[in-house]
Amino acid sequence: MVLLYRILRLALSGSCSRLNTLQGKYPPSSWNYLIDHPDSGGSMSKKIAVLITDDFEDSEFTSPAEAFKLAGHQVITIEKQAGKTVKGKQGEAEVAIDRAIDDVTPGEFDALLLPGGYSPDQLRGDERFVTFTRDFVNGGKPVFAICHGPQLLISADVIRGRKLTAVKPIVVDVKNAGGEFYDQEVVVDNEQLVTSRTPDDLPAFNREALRLLGAGITPPV
Repeated sequence: MVLLYRILRLALSGSCSRLNTLQGKYPPSSWNYLIDHPDSGGSMSKKIAVLITDDFEDSEFTSPAEAFKLAGHQVITIEKQAGKTVKGKQGEAEVAIDRAIDDVTPGEFDALLLPGGYSPDQLRGDERFVTFTRDFVNGGKPVFAICHGPQLLISADVIRGRKLTAVKPIVVDVKNAGGEFYDQEVVVDNEQLVTSRTPDDLPAFNREALRLLGAGITPPV
């Protein structure tokens, strides 16, 4: 019941406008999942790394990030430089960078979010982000990639034989990298890799990401 308490506390502390804003801006299924699964965050807070830079697809960061935070998880943004601000390509979101890529390791985090837009294409030109992604996937931890997000997975050479989806312009790249492409709103491979195509798929994307986080999925020993 921890999550229900958190939402009610927002409403009762004069933050109703904040709740209304969230409900209007973010996919309602995120809220529905939290209400239907009140212990999905609870006392098992997870640390979620986000590889992100300028021109990310705004909602593909803000929507899952809000859903994760509502579930009691921590969202840590990572770029080349900590303390800077990056902007979404729609001009709707600005994100403060928490950590620099040189100062983090995959072992610090429980899950990885890769928003789309132009961000992943820029980041995959830097081997540090590619290596971080590769090590994260090979470590068996949950990875959530939407739209162009799988571009980092392609560059990391970690999708061969994996089931996934992605935005239409990179479908050929997915197949050439050995991935098994499925044209559907969300694909979950081996209870580790969650992928979706576009912002329209965010309700399903958030739902499955929250499910894996709430299930306490851990890498095999």
